[in-house]
Amino acid sequence: MRILVCNDDGIAARGLRALVEVAQEFGEVSVVAPDRPQSGMGHAISIGVPLRLYPSSIFGADVPAWACSGTPADCVKLATGVLKIRPDLLLSGINHGANFSISVFYSGTLSAAIEGAFEGIPSIGFSLLDYSMEADFGAAQAIVREVILLYLADPFPSDVPLNVNIPNLPLSEIKGLRLTRQARGRFVEQFEQRIDPYGQSYYWMVGRFESQDPDSDTDLWALERGYVSICPLLTDLTNHPYLHHWKVIHR
Repeated sequence: MRILVCNDDGIAARGLRALVEVAQEFGEVSVVAPDRPQSGMGHAISIGVPLRLYPSSIFGADVPAWACSGTPADCVKLATGVLKIRPDLLLSGINHGANFSISVFYSGTLSAAIEGAFEGIPSIGFSLLDYSMEADFGAAQAIVREVILLYLADPFPSDVPLNVNIPNLPLSEIKGLRLTRQARGRFVEQFEQRIDPYGQSYYWMVGRFESQDPDSDTDLWALERGYVSICPLLTDLTNHPYLHHWKVIHR
């Protein structure tokens, strides 16, 4: 099996290496990842600026790899369009930090998986609920292996990317896997005003996530209780029940 591995934390991230190690158990692996951290880029693509690909030996001779100057979505586009990699499976991550609820819209990790789904490639994004760049990915690797085996035995349609979030717990304390939906919620943002060395004001965005969804079928509910959340995503943002909301348009 041919596997393309991408991420948003950059080609040197520990989470990417952890994912590559597991992917090698399943087939021939290629890596195209940003040359620097690209967290929070959402589904941005580079327009009007040059894109560069640099061959990398960071994973050794058995894993061809390239560092890309663009976003995670750019990485997938260049992998398939320039490098002519046509994978049977695309894996993105393992992200350093959570990607549940509305984080899906901001996540570079998931933008790579969604871009893969746009191109008809079965795609899975993985995130570990530990933001440290020194995070321990041992338990996450076991979960990645289990999810891939489940996927290969009973795959989703190629236009349905999966968003997998893994609790930051020892493997023995993870209760299992749950198929979930995105929790409703929002980020309550605050902006700290600071002064740079030149005396100019700048702003640092901080804040917290606020859940608006108490139900037991959500990604947040599962993660808070020690389960791995697996959320099938849409690549169609149309809210279909409301297509006939304004009846006057359809007279």
